[in-house]
Amino acid sequence: MQLLIVFAVLLACILNSTPSDAIPARARRQPRADPRMITMPLKRLYIPRTDVHPQLLLQQHINRGNKRLARMTGRSEPLEHELSAEMHKRMYILENGSVNTSRVSTEAKSKFSRLNSPSNSSTSTGGGVSPLDIQAAENGGLTAAKVPTANNTLGLAIDADDVGYIATIQIGTPPQNFNILMDSGSADFWVGSETCQSQQGTCGNHTFLGSNSSSSFVQSSQNFNVTYGSGAVAGVICQDNVNIAGLQLNNHTFGVANEETVQFSADTVPFDGLMGLAQSTLSNQGVPTPVESLASNGLISSAISSFKISRLADQLNDGQVTFGGLDSTKFVANTLVTIPNVSKVGFWEGAIDAITVNGQDTGMTGRTAILDTGTTLIIAPPSDTLAVMTMLGGKCDTQQCTIPCTSNASVALSFGNASFSIDSRDMALLPVDVNNPTGDCTAGIQAGTIGTNTEWLVGDVFLKNAYFSVDTQKNQISLAKLS
Repeated sequence: MQLLIVFAVLLACILNSTPSDAIPARARRQPRADPRMITMPLKRLYIPRTDVHPQLLLQQHINRGNKRLARMTGRSEPLEHELSAEMHKRMYILENGSVNTSRVSTEAKSKFSRLNSPSNSSTSTGGGVSPLDIQAAENGGLTAAKVPTANNTLGLAIDADDVGYIATIQIGTPPQNFNILMDSGSADFWVGSETCQSQQGTCGNHTFLGSNSSSSFVQSSQNFNVTYGSGAVAGVICQDNVNIAGLQLNNHTFGVANEETVQFSADTVPFDGLMGLAQSTLSNQGVPTPVESLASNGLISSAISSFKISRLADQLNDGQVTFGGLDSTKFVANTLVTIPNVSKVGFWEGAIDAITVNGQDTGMTGRTAILDTGTTLIIAPPSDTLAVMTMLGGKCDTQQCTIPCTSNASVALSFGNASFSIDSRDMALLPVDVNNPTGDCTAGIQAGTIGTNTEWLVGDVFLKNAYFSVDTQKNQISLAKLS
């Protein structure tokens, strides 16, 4: 009963609190490096957390994915009482199951230190969930990316156990570092204002922008607000100098948030703002995205954003986002396929040719996938999810879909007549009982609760397994197998 009471107190703050699945309410390979193309590393700073059980965080991912897909497809969102009921069911399972969170936390920290974790525990498949992932799910934090070698590229840090990807850019005069969530599923760019307020008072231990910190900052009288699948921000449009992987955008127009909900303002949130890299037709601010501005100012050759996102368990820490082109060292050239973007509102959405499980075709046709770096899971219509899980040897109940943590089963999505397999480690997210990493695991595919449409919301569970590039000017999506 004590566990239930603690979780109930937390529920109001954490029902949809993970910001990596934020979504706004509105709905070729180059033979040599282009000097006008930039690459930035995506990065992990160790920030322990003890506030939320990992299984509750997973339920938040499922809730946010459902809300995000509803916004993307213009359908009604799940009601708050429905989402709350899912959280309460998860709490009931935890209270009546065999999870001992205090013992798990102690054991994880003593046995599976990130600096001393056994090398085979983090990279093997079929042996259960990596202790590194379990520790990251419990403690949160960022894993820093290696410095990229490609032009126009930012490294991408890994948030917790692959729940989001964050880059560092510079804003203002003198320039300050801002940690920014990179999100292909939205189109607004904002950071917190020096005057930012939240339900908790201030907006936490973050870096802020305003006239006190930047002599080049110019604030307008134009307001903006963005409601996401998890949380919301409101503020004003501003102009300031922005440096993205060495590319200097002077007097760039974007937003500073004067108000943030706790999903963005909390100290445990590892980023200071969000950069949407969908098409600007989706923007609530009504301004070009940073990549569009880089192209229009001649700083890159085309408004292209290309992602290689990394997997914590691999310990390669080589995630990155490249602007203006593709980094040919990150993918196998002859596997590159380019498909049209079928979204009419500004998302990146492609037609799925086939969905297979262990090489067997599921028979599903007419499906499309919204490809979204800002979503952790894959959210599919309930009937599709059940069919895939059955073929995987998994199961779905009213709470969630699970598969054996030791499963080596393979799911693949085909685009442009090319099949892209999902690593079995990405299909088994986290043990239902974290003391039993070889038992049942929450699956990387979960059912949506917003209708029976044909859209899938395809997040990092899939995107960790492909090189992903989007071209705003040509309205195209490219995918390739990783090198």
